[in-house]
Amino acid sequence: MTFAEFLQLPVIILVHAFAAVGALLLGIYQLSAAKGSREHRALGYVWVGLMMLVALSSFWIRGIDQFMGFSLIHLLSINVAFGLPLAVLAARKGNISAHRKAMKGTYIGGLMIAGIFTLAPGRVLGRLIFGW
Repeated sequence: MTFAEFLQLPVIILVHAFAAVGALLLGIYQLSAAKGSREHRALGYVWVGLMMLVALSSFWIRGIDQFMGFSLIHLLSINVAFGLPLAVLAARKGNISAHRKAMKGTYIGGLMIAGIFTLAPGRVLGRLIFGW
């Protein structure tokens, strides 16, 4: 699949993919940059928005039908959609340890592990990157 072919995919897939890439890149910065600053908080809200967009948009992507149109990967989306507000609330309440743990878990589970599954043969990202 060429990038031009990729751009012809349904809008929901493009929104999902571009939000995921944005969250992946911004997440690297957020996890490595200084914490507690106004910048960290502002970029954190952007990251949370991107992650919510990734999680929620996934429910309209149903290529793998394991259960009533959904797949096991949608369980990660549910976890992200409910976990992110709790992680933000933890930071607001001063429970930075819980916030840090939840955000790292969301990054690893919601982006990295889910991203690995998208590289499988037959999946859009796998076809784009590896041509299968």
